[in-house]
Amino acid sequence: MLWNSVHVFFSFWDLKIDPVLMVCSMKLKPWETYSADLSIDLKKHHVPATFLDKMAYWMVKALRFPTDLFFQRRYGCRAMMLETVAAVPGMVGGMLLHCKSLRRFEHSGGWIKTLLDEAENERMHLMTFMEVAKPRWYERALVITVQGVFLNAYFLGYIISPKFAHRMVGYLEEEAIHSYTEFLKELDKGNIENVPAPAIAVDYWRLPPDATLRDVVLVVRADEAHHRDVNHFASDIHYQGRELKEAPAPIGYH
Repeated sequence: MLWNSVHVFFSFWDLKIDPVLMVCSMKLKPWETYSADLSIDLKKHHVPATFLDKMAYWMVKALRFPTDLFFQRRYGCRAMMLETVAAVPGMVGGMLLHCKSLRRFEHSGGWIKTLLDEAENERMHLMTFMEVAKPRWYERALVITVQGVFLNAYFLGYIISPKFAHRMVGYLEEEAIHSYTEFLKELDKGNIENVPAPAIAVDYWRLPPDATLRDVVLVVRADEAHHRDVNHFASDIHYQGRELKEAPAPIGYH
């Protein structure tokens, strides 16, 4: 396989981007060159040992009850609400680490990128399920309220105790895995129509053109499992009395 690339020229007033050309004996489509990693362990669970762990665990469990009560089996709308919340921690943590890096003139060990990538990934989950769920006006209002409360609460929580904040997100992702597993069960039973995957999902995850909603839920669930592991790992680093920069961040998942 031979790769040819033409120079890219940048200027203040103009931007010219020449495409990268691939000379190959066959034309490859995106879904033929990439596949999401679905092999990640979905059953991993961090057993709460310390007081902060238990508090984080039971706070997440307490949040699940009103969510179950409000959305019941409307898993598309439930996913929309879940992703609204899940997209906040990565942005908050990444922003605080970014500011800390600037203040101290030091690197972050790759954690800024990892957390911001997580936030962007969760945002894309939300954009995808907005196409599927078509939320009602009062559900949109609920999203605004929940996001406002959670953003400020998590910001304060991260400043006070990063290890608690990351542990809570780890448990939140465990609940997300459970929620998407139930979503898949409803799809398999035929209780939810397995519609074609939204174009935004096909493009983002490089799914085949005939991908369905079930394929989307599978890759989203795998993303959540990855975020679970990253946040439990981050919390463990803090529990060891170390800073995140002292341990290499898991970069390049997407």
